[in-house]
Amino acid sequence: MSTGIAFNFTKTSISETPVNSPISLHRIHDPGTEPPGGAEDAGQSDRTLVIIDNRALERECFAQSLIARGVGLEVLAVGSIEEYTARRDEVPPVCAILLNLGGRRVGDAQVEHEIRRLSAEFGKIPLIVLADTDELPQILQALEYGVRGFIPTSVGIGVCIEAIGLAMAGGVFVPASSVIAMRRLVESRPETQPLSGMFTLRQAEVVEALRRGKANKIIAYELNLRESTVKVHIRNIMRKLKATNRTEVAFKINHMFPGYAQAGGSHATHPR
Repeated sequence: MSTGIAFNFTKTSISETPVNSPISLHRIHDPGTEPPGGAEDAGQSDRTLVIIDNRALERECFAQSLIARGVGLEVLAVGSIEEYTARRDEVPPVCAILLNLGGRRVGDAQVEHEIRRLSAEFGKIPLIVLADTDELPQILQALEYGVRGFIPTSVGIGVCIEAIGLAMAGGVFVPASSVIAMRRLVESRPETQPLSGMFTLRQAEVVEALRRGKANKIIAYELNLRESTVKVHIRNIMRKLKATNRTEVAFKINHMFPGYAQAGGSHATHPR
């Protein structure tokens, strides 16, 4: 007998199910076959994947797709964090949470609140975001908020399952397109950033001004600093370069980084 996939709905009667009622689905083994965990575990996993999506049809279809592809977890699809909280005792322990943003943006105030709340309330449980975008800024923002995976809806269900598994194993999933975009961004930046490893941001700005032969008063005016502060920066720069005067600073910079002068200099990214 071939193994089939069925779905067990919390509410078996459609007429009795409220429109906004969350649906709990889990994988059912075909009668006569032994489930992986033994007969006593038939039709039930010991871990739960929670899908949070305020669009009922979207979340139910997505949950059924995951189960049909053999995600191997009980799936609880709810419309909000509050709905999950009310039903958390009905399902096995949660192993991952998937928040479907749809067309919403990570930077939206409500979305940021939801992500931060989930990250804070569920601690080590991996939070994964599903969204209709693979824009690099949004992905980086989501990672900053604490998500362990960012899945664009442009990928297939198989990739989605692998991404969930990676997050559960302690990894972080981001789409390949974002990695490529990041690489292009890095490659498009000027290669002449020699001062970043040697000076602070403000010191690098002063070095650039010295290289151009600007007086202390001009440097102070352009960088919105006191002239005394500029002198302190110059002393620190001279000490780092083991230079005895301003002219030697410019000479050493141009000698150490031949391409720097032609490129017009660059700023460091370290805090002062």
